[in-house]
Amino acid sequence: MNSISIGAGAPFPAGATVVDGGVNFSVFSRNATAMTLRLYSDATSQDPIRAVCLDPGYNRDRFMWHVFVSGIDAGVYYTWSADGRGDLAAGHRFDFSRELVDPFAREVSTQLWARTMQSPQRNCVRGRVVVDDDYDWDGDKPLVRALEDEVIYELHVGGFTRHASANVKNPGTFAGVTEKIPYLKRLGVTAVELLPIMAFDELDVPEGVAERGLKNYWGYSTLAFFAPHPAYASSDAPRGEFRDMVKALHRAGIAVILDVVFNHTAEGGSDGPIVSFKGLDNRIYYHLEPEDLSFYRDYTGCGNTVNCNHPVVADFIVKCLEYWVEEMHVDGFRFDLASAMSRDETGAPDMHARVLWNIEQSPILRSRMLIAEAWDAVGLHQLGHFPGYAWSQWNDRYRDDLRAFLRGDPGCIGPAATRIAGSSDLFSHAEQRPRHSINFLSCHDGFTLFDLVSYNEKHNESNGEDNADGHNHNVSWNSGVEGPTQNAEVNVLRLRRVRNLMALLLLSQGVPMFVAGDERLRTQHGNNNAYCQDNAIGWLDWSTTNEQDEMCRFTREMIALRQRHVSLRRRDFIAANHADTPTLHWFADTLQAPNWDDRKARILSFQLAGNEPGESALCVFINMSGRARVLPLPAAEHGYWKRLVDTAMSSPEDILPVSEAPEVSDSSYMLASFAVAVFEDSRD
Repeated sequence: MNSISIGAGAPFPAGATVVDGGVNFSVFSRNATAMTLRLYSDATSQDPIRAVCLDPGYNRDRFMWHVFVSGIDAGVYYTWSADGRGDLAAGHRFDFSRELVDPFAREVSTQLWARTMQSPQRNCVRGRVVVDDDYDWDGDKPLVRALEDEVIYELHVGGFTRHASANVKNPGTFAGVTEKIPYLKRLGVTAVELLPIMAFDELDVPEGVAERGLKNYWGYSTLAFFAPHPAYASSDAPRGEFRDMVKALHRAGIAVILDVVFNHTAEGGSDGPIVSFKGLDNRIYYHLEPEDLSFYRDYTGCGNTVNCNHPVVADFIVKCLEYWVEEMHVDGFRFDLASAMSRDETGAPDMHARVLWNIEQSPILRSRMLIAEAWDAVGLHQLGHFPGYAWSQWNDRYRDDLRAFLRGDPGCIGPAATRIAGSSDLFSHAEQRPRHSINFLSCHDGFTLFDLVSYNEKHNESNGEDNADGHNHNVSWNSGVEGPTQNAEVNVLRLRRVRNLMALLLLSQGVPMFVAGDERLRTQHGNNNAYCQDNAIGWLDWSTTNEQDEMCRFTREMIALRQRHVSLRRRDFIAANHADTPTLHWFADTLQAPNWDDRKARILSFQLAGNEPGESALCVFINMSGRARVLPLPAAEHGYWKRLVDTAMSSPEDILPVSEAPEVSDSSYMLASFAVAVFEDSRD
């Protein structure tokens, strides 16, 4: 390393920027009175190679603390320490003994990190100096296509390949995902939605959970927003490995969506650790209780809430997202508990929230997929009314209404039809479209599809929280027996019902999403909150049975059916209500319109016209009654129907390519109980 010298530096850009002759460091703190930069040769060395005490008169400009260090280059590790008023009553938590990670750090090391309050100067996350433009993208660009054409596959980078059966060279990493791209391509999904991959705190779990040796597995506890999680890399270059994965996915035509967590951080509440924001300017970065600024407002259930609509914080979030698009080539974002981000600086919901509007108006972000979890943890629910125009939203009404209908609940045909048709009741206002609805029946949070048909109750005992964690309202049905069984009839029914769930998801207007492993009958053994299960419960088991292979084939063929029919991916709503139209005709056990008020009705059918010249019509039967029914087929425009799908049949008859599908010559069709059938108007 060359001889180190110190200069004034520049306030912008924030973070550590390699320039000719050295590195410029800059960090924001309005209320700090002193700032020290510590430089380290590696991730774990105890003594810094240099500690630079910044002069407020020389190294501070517009609340930016900055310094230029010559004689160093990329690869150096660094931390900040900030001093100021240690007045908790005024909302300040400055502690000069604590080393803080730079919020703009592009890579970090967590090798020294511990949540304990002992030896604070050694329990830190270190940033690493990197060069932003040192990667060869080989011409790669983020993908741009209509959201309604996507099929989203939610996966956990670690759990996707960590099981020994994954048979990859680098299990549990970005590289492991890259090795599985041929599988994703064959399956037919068009986008992967990655659970949090920004560097997070694996130690952020309740004490009883930690005592069991469990850790924060899902990653909703961010430590550093610009940095890939170091444990997801098979080398010491997580940015390069992440970029390799993105580039390879793009070559396969698969988009990359990041699940991002800006609503809270790993620093927790008043008793949580000081990692970054707390030590730099606690009063600006977080919502504090006005009656006692030593406490945090908690709209997230995680101890703190980021003050997203403070101008400095909003700018930080937008710059972070733009970085992941420009430098890491991601195609979109799903925002965890996004309604917390709509709260103004007083905590009140704001339909003109600065950060949300700035995101959708950013020239860099406006063409990206922006997906909101449109609620927070204390009751603010904005589904269909999320601030802005561009935001698609996780549709929990779709989840609950379809789950209820598909388990045979009374009074569900009307809500189910509304959800299948794209949820116009929620999204037709303000020029919103079906693509604003992200339809899902399963996700990381809750039961897998197979557990939905195998358990009535959650079974989270292994989490160490006395089964008190996780949702109690699962809208599930165990098909007759709780958990694993040797009862052949129950097992057959479960397989049929899983096919029903997948089929209806892929036949609905809007954007379908399912969680990795649903196509392989993955089970979490009734655990509906596996956030701490970095083990076989949370991992995807790639070993197969005949039933798993058959479900995988069924899913693959259903995706292909959806992609072949533009009518299932309509840009506009078919109808505001359930009225018959030339495009969509609803009927039940006769060809007449259903009685939407009949709470005993368990049968719903529809005929959907093609949406492009030459596209065949579809007819769908859904029988959620407890007995087989003979259902009338409408007249086929081109002579006869071909039966593509019948979820009551065994593989491969449960779904067939149109070239192999049998002709239905009768004017009716016998459909088994709890089954779905799909017919295509033949043009042969």
